[in-house]
Formats: sequence, C-alpha cells, structure tokens
Amino acid sequence: MPEPDIRHSTVENGVARIVWTPDLTERGWQAAVDVVRREVAAALLEHERVEAKVPADDADAQRIATWSGLRREGVQRGVDGDLVVYARLAHDTPVHEPGGFRALLNSFLPRKRGIGQMLIRDDSADDAGPRVLLCQLTYKADWDLPGGVVEVGESPRLAVAREVEEELGLEIEPGPLLLTDWLPPWGGWDDALCLVFDGGVHPPALVDKIVPQAREIRSAEFCSIDEVEARAADFTFRRVRAALANLGGGPAYTESGR
Repeated sequence: MPEPDIRHSTVENGVARIVWTPDLTERGWQAAVDVVRREVAAALLEHERVEAKVPADDADAQRIATWSGLRREGVQRGVDGDLVVYARLAHDTPVHEPGGFRALLNSFLPRKRGIGQMLIRDDSADDAGPRVLLCQLTYKADWDLPGGVVEVGESPRLAVAREVEEELGLEIEPGPLLLTDWLPPWGGWDDALCLVFDGGVHPPALVDKIVPQAREIRSAEFCSIDEVEARAADFTFRRVRAALANLGGGPAYTESGR
C-alpha cells in the first residue's frame, strides 16, 4: 500500500498548515491519527501554530484532526463548501495531561446558548391574575420578558440581573428559578435553554423608574395575561403562563413553553 500524502507548509509567519489525502483513513483510524499527530509535532518544531482545514461534511477527517491533538476553532464558510478549522499552538497544554485533554474535548463538544429572563409582577392583581412586566423591543415586533443571553463564563442568575440593570436601569435581585424552557431551532437561531427567575412583586409605579436602553428597549409595561398573549410570540406567552403557574412550586421544565 503506498504511503498517504501528508505534509505541512508555512502559510504565514509562524503558522503552518497541515494537509493530507483521503486515502490516509484506509490504514485505519488509529494509524491515521498517529501519522497526523507526528506531522503536527514536526510542524510545531518550527512554528508557533499549526492548523488544518477539513471539509464540514468529512466526519473522518474531523475525527482524525481532533484525536491528533488539534482543537476545533470554528467553521470557515465558503462558496464551495464549509471548512472546519482545527489548530494547535506550541504552548498548548499537552493532550496527555488532564487539562490538555479537557481543553481538547471542550473545543468540539456541543455548547448550548443560555438565556436568562426575569418574571417581574406588580401588586395590582385581580381575578385575572398578576400583571407581568414585558419589554417592547427595538429589533422585533413581539414583546418579551426582560433578560438576555448569558455570556461565556457567566452564571444565568448573574446574567439576568445584569441584563435587567443594563436594559431597564433596575436593580432587582433574582429570586428562585421558576422555569427552564428549551427553545428549538427557530428563524436562524440554534436551540437554547431559557431560565426564568422570579423577579418578585412590585408596585405598579416601578415602571416610572425604568430607564430603557435606547438601542434595544422602546418601552416596558406591566401586562395582564391577555395582553401578554396579544403582544408576545406564542412561545413567549406559553413560557410566561408556565412560569406563573409554577410560582412557589419549585423549578419546572418545558419545551417551547409546553
């Protein structure tokens, strides 16, 4: 069997790119990994970074790149097909050490977007139930609960307090978690987990203290459940209804509010 074609070349100062032919996998997956791992080590002797770009539809090549010690960095989109970018730096922790192995796994294991929201009610409840604070947003027609995306390394609890302060100028300590709502992929978004925290009960005059962040918030109002249904997206209405139904009942789980 002829030797597979594998090589690296300098693509810019301190950066090497490694390429191999598809017949590398014919020797078996582990053998292919050993060959690529040796080439990576050789490239790092003279470069600070070695990278590989493999087709997004080539699962074998992605597997080889990963277990050769290259960390997944992202997807480079292209007119002729997308490429998954893998790379290793000279100072990366060796893969045989626990920290290096965890970093390798962390580079390609699934990550899910987190969203923190707050259920804030007023104290003017009647037979129709409590009113809920909704925000009229600048970037979509539907109204929504206050909150936003959890940043990398940030807890959802801290995120929702930060978002409420940034977007509304309100300092409200998040209470217990009321609901975890899974959101399926929708409208160009990947799926996500939305965590709804109890924002407590406040006087209706709370809205007078709101200083909306002009870039994202047009206004905010306490809304009855009927107004929530009329103004919010259907899945947001279901989420609000589920969170209200679970007040005092411990964390609950729904999917798209169901």
